[in-house]
This record gives sequence, structure tokens and C-alpha cells, in this order.
Amino acid sequence: MSALPPCPKCNSEYTYQDGAQLICPECAHEWSADGNNEAAGDEKVIKDSVGNVLQDGDTITVIKDLKVKGSSLVVKVGTKVKNIRLVDGDHDIDCKIDGIGAMKLKSEFVRKV
Repeated sequence: MSALPPCPKCNSEYTYQDGAQLICPECAHEWSADGNNEAAGDEKVIKDSVGNVLQDGDTITVIKDLKVKGSSLVVKVGTKVKNIRLVDGDHDIDCKIDGIGAMKLKSEFVRKV
């Protein structure tokens, strides 16, 4: 049958090769065929505007006036946001801003304090 290894995430035996990548059709996990890069591709690193790596619980500062969609409110430059949470998606920071409430921010508009 197939000499390809099973998926490291879901253990499916139906893996297939696409170029230098192995792919699982059941969970959509992709990993390197040579096995060198298995763990490195699993974790996404989120960086702020100057390249500092962000982590859950960090304190950040907004570096640009940001209009709040659907409202007349504006998040001003220099606004400090404590205890951020990193999430997947286009807006990768989930936080609560004093005076505004729950908010999702893009990491390109913040700087780690």
C-alpha cells in the first residue's frame, strides 16, 4: 500500500504527498515530508509593529488612531491595553479597552510595552 506515515494530529492513514509537503485529507494538517519542520509549522507567531513577539497577557500601546467600526468612537494613539489575548484570524488580538469595551485589534497597529 502506501509508505507514507500517518497524520501526526489525527492519526489518519489517508495522507498524501503534494510536492515537499504531506497532507491529511481528514483534518487538513500539513507537514514537511522530511520531518524536520513538524513542530515549527504548528504554532503561529504574532508580532507587533516593530517585530516584538506578542504573548497572551501582554500590555500593548496603540500606535495609530483607530476608528471603531459602526460607532463614532476613536481609539487614540498611546492608549494602553492590558492583558491581551491572541486569537486566529484577520484581527489577531482580543482585548478590553477602558471606555470602549471589548475590541479586536490587528497586531500591525500596536506596540508591546
